[in-house]
Amino acid sequence: MTTETNTVFDTVKDAFAPVTDAFKNLPTMEVPESAREFVKKTASTAKERAAEALAGSEKVTSAIETAVFDGVTEAGKISRNFQQALYQDTEAFFDGIDRLASAKSISEAVQIQGELARARGEALVARAKSTSEYVSKLVTEGAKVAQENLAKAYNKTA
Repeated sequence: MTTETNTVFDTVKDAFAPVTDAFKNLPTMEVPESAREFVKKTASTAKERAAEALAGSEKVTSAIETAVFDGVTEAGKISRNFQQALYQDTEAFFDGIDRLASAKSISEAVQIQGELARARGEALVARAKSTSEYVSKLVTEGAKVAQENLAKAYNKTA
């Protein structure tokens, strides 16, 4: 029985001898020059692609920074315009009170009040129209700039 087991074991051992020899020779086996060059070239290409990706992401970040800076600048303008409008409204209100106080009769006060209301309505319509034109212009310009910046960034990375 042991002879049969040894024979089967020897047969399996002989069958796997090339694999065993390959593992024994693995530490001393030489890597072909072409394989080393392939790995070097692949690593170099990957390194270049990583640098290009970084440059592209910097372009996108720059575009975002520009858009945010422009947005902050516009927010400042909007805030100043809002403050100016609020001041003008307050000034008009007190001017209206002054005019109403100078009325000598109820009918004159009603007439002044009507004129003030009409002037206030006209001012509100003009302000609303101006605001909608301004916002439309901002959105159009912002979309155009964003599209140009993203196109530049995409073209640099592609």
